Amino acid sequence: MLLTAGPTHEAIDPVRFIGNHSSGRMGYALADAFAEAGAQVVLVTGPSVLSPPAAAETINVTTAKEMFEACKAHIGDADIAVFAAAVADFTPEKQSGKKIKRSGDEMVLRLRPTVDIAETLGRSKKKEQLFVGFALETEKGLEHATGKLKKKNLDLVVLNSLADKGAGFGTETNKVTMIDRSGGIDTFDLKSKDLVARDILMKILKLMENA
Repeated sequence: MLLTAGPTHEAIDPVRFIGNHSSGRMGYALADAFAEAGAQVVLVTGPSVLSPPAAAETINVTTAKEMFEACKAHIGDADIAVFAAAVADFTPEKQSGKKIKRSGDEMVLRLRPTVDIAETLGRSKKKEQLFVGFALETEKGLEHATGKLKKKNLDLVVLNSLADKGAGFGTETNKVTMIDRSGGIDTFDLKSKDLVARDILMKILKLMENA
């Protein structure tokens, strides 16, 4: 399986970047769960202070572009791809080679979209492959998650909301809802990310059995 985890950091200059609060904990828990189940795991991870699972082949990247290139190189061998990384949606149009000094009252930063890894790879997904995406939302969660399922050619979307206490970035727990391609919706209580990873593993195995 191919698994992405953690954030990406998009450089503004040598000391500043655009990123998010993802720790990589959910993705690393998934890597552990799949490795324990006997899967050969390739983990493509953005910057994280966590130690990657020993059983996974780990590829460290920094930017969205680097993560995409690593995924593109391994996607052809994957039976399952789980896109759990919180990839930055935008990157600076220009990166300064030197630290930008404070001057004037404001600084205007022009951004351009990063590659949507799941959507791009989803366009060439093979019939026998199973793709899973994640959706972190603040409103209209089911609507947005269902939209991502169709737009990115996914088989399953794992939805969580920052409105749920104990879910999202920087926590050891998560509360998720899973939406699959057939319209099935499974909602779970708040639990540790290790247990959430096992729930996701069991859901994926069920989808594979019914394929």
